[in-house]
Amino acid sequence: MNHFFVTPKDIREDQVLITGSDVGHITRSLRLSAKDKITVADGEGNKYLVELIRTTNEVVEGQIIEEIERKVESTVEITLIQGVPKRKKKMDLIVQKCTELGIDKIIPIITERTVVKLTDKKANKRQDRWQKIALEAAKQSRRAKVPTIAKIKDFAQMPAVASDDLALIPWEDEDTTGIKEVMQEQNVSKVVILIGPEGGFSQSEVNQAKKIGFKPVSLGARILRTETAGITAVALAQYELGDLGAMKQLINS
Repeated sequence: MNHFFVTPKDIREDQVLITGSDVGHITRSLRLSAKDKITVADGEGNKYLVELIRTTNEVVEGQIIEEIERKVESTVEITLIQGVPKRKKKMDLIVQKCTELGIDKIIPIITERTVVKLTDKKANKRQDRWQKIALEAAKQSRRAKVPTIAKIKDFAQMPAVASDDLALIPWEDEDTTGIKEVMQEQNVSKVVILIGPEGGFSQSEVNQAKKIGFKPVSLGARILRTETAGITAVALAQYELGDLGAMKQLINS
């Protein structure tokens, strides 16, 4: 069943209004019309089964049949702070796959070893691009929320992490503490993962990350590419602390 997002203000009592580019997708690409059914989420965790009642070139109207009760959002809130890779397609992949895995937020950062140089205008365009990729990935995976893709920040702009958050910095020179073991020892609801770009973090950046609450961990014996490291770390967090690999509650699927 096709899945779409609207804002909460587009849901009025038991009716849903869909506008923008999704109208053309529904009416022309999918050729849906009155009596066809779709699922709709409001981006805040609520998801509904909707029957279309009217379609025009400007708006699609639907009637809410029922609220979908099956939980699709993870029990753990994960933020990925990702060093911006050199190639656009790598960050595109990170955003897409981490959205599918259930991430809440991605913060792109510029580090000492970041190769790409972006003007403010280009940085804003990249952010818009990544937010659109997150939206499409959230639709595909039928999530109830769309992850937030933050503005690109400098490494020095990272705030200190909360004391009750699990903040991890996977680092190739860490040889005593593994990410899996750390997660198995924790009972947390928020995880922050810090991943470097190609070339990793400098020693001074690792030291700074430790000062603001990050714990260095190893992802294993093999060195992973930056795009592999971010996706792997999020998947491990979801498996150990979230809902990845758990049985789904088959209600209103």
